[in-house]
Amino acid sequence: MPDLKDLMLRAPRLTLSVAESLTCGRLQARIGAISGASNFFLGGITAYRLDQKVKHLKVDRKEAEAVNGVSATVVEQMARGACLLFGSDLALATTGYAEPSAEWNVAQPFAWWGLARRREDGSFALLSRRVEFPGASRTLVQEEVADAALTALLESLHGLRQEKK
Repeated sequence: MPDLKDLMLRAPRLTLSVAESLTCGRLQARIGAISGASNFFLGGITAYRLDQKVKHLKVDRKEAEAVNGVSATVVEQMARGACLLFGSDLALATTGYAEPSAEWNVAQPFAWWGLARRREDGSFALLSRRVEFPGASRTLVQEEVADAALTALLESLHGLRQEKK
């Protein structure tokens, strides 16, 4: 993923952090595998349980409890929380179901990825998308969500860099 490094290090240089639930470290591992990642990657957190999402990422407990921690709002809160926790310009987040859940009436795996970008005024631009994986295995869902989140980050960076020209 050399393109990511190039896009992050162009002027003005940007920093990145990650908040993961469903992908359980896969995003951090992929970013960390890039030679020179320490020049833009500030770190990440795997907050698998709701209490940890609330404590470290400032996810709204009431909102998250109502959806078992899986929604556009929750993933956007996770991404914004990662920006705040690490002081980064950008953050990726993931949450979802890697397999069906009878308890939550989830018949097929699905997930949300979220992207937060800190604006110059300190507010955040937030983007999230739901991705579905009918019949996929747990590990395939985790890998595919990581792919989708990283692809979204690259697309966003390409767009952002085009705007700056």
